[in-house]
Amino acid sequence: MNKRIRVLHVAEAAGGVERYLQTLFKYSDKKQVENVLVCSQNYNYKKFKELADRVIVLKMAHQITPSSDIKVEKALRKIIKEIKPDIVYAHSSKAGALARIADWGLKNKVIYNPHGWAFNMQQSTKKKEMYKWVERISAHFCDKIVCISDAEKESALRKKICKPSKLQVIYNGIDLEAIKNTIPKTRAELNIPEDAFVVGMVGRLSKQKAPDVFVKAASLIKEKIPNAYFLMVGDGELRDQVEEMIHKFDLDSSFLITGWVDNPTSYMKIMNVGCLLSRWEGFGLVLPEYMACGVPIVATNVDAIPNIIKDGVNGLLVKKDDFCATCDAIHKIYADKNVKRNINSNNKYVNKFNVSKTVIESLELYINEEKNK
Repeated sequence: MNKRIRVLHVAEAAGGVERYLQTLFKYSDKKQVENVLVCSQNYNYKKFKELADRVIVLKMAHQITPSSDIKVEKALRKIIKEIKPDIVYAHSSKAGALARIADWGLKNKVIYNPHGWAFNMQQSTKKKEMYKWVERISAHFCDKIVCISDAEKESALRKKICKPSKLQVIYNGIDLEAIKNTIPKTRAELNIPEDAFVVGMVGRLSKQKAPDVFVKAASLIKEKIPNAYFLMVGDGELRDQVEEMIHKFDLDSSFLITGWVDNPTSYMKIMNVGCLLSRWEGFGLVLPEYMACGVPIVATNVDAIPNIIKDGVNGLLVKKDDFCATCDAIHKIYADKNVKRNINSNNKYVNKFNVSKTVIESLELYINEEKNK
C-alpha cells in the first residue's frame, strides 16, 4: 500500500462507543491507517490524543437540537473538506445522521456503525417508526453499515433498512491482553467486607441498562444472602433516582456507585457475579469483559445478548424487567458450585471477541471500500 488510509471517525455517544474506539485505535496498524477523531465534549479527548493521529472536539447535544445540530453539521463539513479523508466512519445514531448529512456530495467513502439500532430501544411505537424511516432514508447516504452482532444485522433486514449487501457484521472486540494484566481493585480500598458476596453491574445508569431492576433484585438478594454487597460501576442520568431507591430499600451500607472509571475491569475482578440487565442491547461489550475476568454472568434475554451468552453454558439468562428471576439466577450461582464451575469452564468463548479480529476485519473493510472508489 503506497499510502495510509485516512479514516475520519465521528462520534457523539460516550460509554461503550468510546471504549470501542479506544481499543480499535490502540491496535490499529499505524502504517496502514491514519485515525482522525471528531468527538463530543463528553469524551476523554486527552486520552484519545495518545491513540489517534489527530483529535478534534465539537460540542454536540445528545438529543435532537436543531440549532446546535446545524452548527455541528457545518463544522463537520468544513473539517471533512479540510482533512480530505478517504473514509468517513460515523459511530452511533446521532453522529451517523450528522456525519452523513455533512458529507453529502463530497468524494469519499462513508461507513456507518449504529452500535445498536435506535428503533430497537424501549420507547413509543411512533418513535420507533420514526427512527426506522430515518435509518432507511439515511442508509442511501453511506456505502457500508457495520452491525456489531448477528442480531443487529437480522434486525436491519427485518426492518428493510437497506440491501443485504450493504450490511457487514464485525463483532465488537475487547483487549484480552490488557484485561489479563489489569491489577484488580482490593476490597479494602473500596471499603467492601472481605467476606462479601459481590454482585456487580457495569454500565451507564440509564433506562437501557435497567439499574432500577438491579436495585430491586438487590433488595431480594440481601434477604437470601445476608453478606451480599452491590457494586455499580458507572454513572448516568438516573443516578439520583437509583440512590433514592437504594435508600428506600435500606441498602445504603451494602451499595457502592463508583461513577465513571477509566478501567472498569479492575472492579470486575472482585465481583462474584456480573450483571447486564439491559432492556435492549446491540452487543453488550461488558459481557466478554466479564468472561475475560472469570466472572459468572446474569443477563437479560434480549436482542444480541443471546448471541454472546448461551443460557446455562457461559451465563444465565433472564427476562427483561424480571427482578425476581434475576435474584433467583444470582442465588443459583451463589448456592450451586456446579453452576458456577460450569459457567467459568466455558469462558473460552471469550476468544471469539478478541479485538485483533475486530481490527483485522475493519482494515479489510477500509481496503475494500478504497478499492471500490
